[in-house]
Amino acid sequence: MDAIVFSEKDNVATAVKNLSKGEEVQLNLENKTLKVKLNHDIPFGHKFAVKEINKGSEVFKYGEPIGVATEDIKIGDYVHVHNVSGKRGVRRYTL
Repeated sequence: MDAIVFSEKDNVATAVKNLSKGEEVQLNLENKTLKVKLNHDIPFGHKFAVKEINKGSEVFKYGEPIGVATEDIKIGDYVHVHNVSGKRGVRRYTL
């Protein structure tokens, strides 16, 4: 296994090892096999798109929204802080 994806809602997968640009990654999702050709190198623990993600759309990982795309993201693209505005870890405090 090269990457994991958990939910039908997910539009990204997480690399479980370093992956190389041009590599074709095979993923298993709910008894379906997905094949994704990578457009960029993907470091271990980082994400890549398994579905087209339009600018302004939510990015889903593990079935939960983790951010919003700041640009259009193609299948196989590296998904990180350069093209996603994060939602996790944001705290709002009032005094």
